[in-house]
Amino acid sequence: MTPRTAGARPALLLMVGWVGLLWVLEGIDTLSGNALDAFGIQPRDPAELVDVVPAAFLHFGFEHLAANTLPLLVLGFVAALRSGIRRFLAAALLIIVVSGLGVWLTAPAHSNTAGASGVVFGLFGYLLVRGFIERKPLDIAIGVGVGLLYGSILWGALPTTSGISWQGHLFGLIGGVLAACVLRDRGRVVPAAGTVVRPVP
Repeated sequence: MTPRTAGARPALLLMVGWVGLLWVLEGIDTLSGNALDAFGIQPRDPAELVDVVPAAFLHFGFEHLAANTLPLLVLGFVAALRSGIRRFLAAALLIIVVSGLGVWLTAPAHSNTAGASGVVFGLFGYLLVRGFIERKPLDIAIGVGVGLLYGSILWGALPTTSGISWQGHLFGLIGGVLAACVLRDRGRVVPAAGTVVRPVP
């Protein structure tokens, strides 16, 4: 059993637990008369910066949550499996912060933004580019597969649909690419074809 295969169980448990938490929180929100909606991000109010992380775990109704559940589960599982749990969690946190700050800075005044779609877009971007950054053939193939499967979501990063936080999507995508660059595997350098590597005297 390879390390990546052995990591499938914790990666799956992590993502099932993550998604389960989102559903529990939405249940609490519904039962409380949407009291948790107050933890969404309202832009350019300094007091709202504390909601940048919580907002990624909250939704405006079960329909909103259901739309994010499957892509979050699939992309999160693949990212956790290929990156390892610790690096995946660091990437997810970076994505949440970049997406949330982007919303805080650029969302329309008097709006309230919440949802895991910024994380979904971030994980999409992360998986799309990390194989090319790390020059790993399997992860390049995974990136191509993710692009083919979920590439249509990129329209959501454009200001085309009223009431949808394209800002969260766009900055989530940027956060995912940034995470792939910042958290790349530095343990093994793969030289380009034809490159000769010699130790420095």
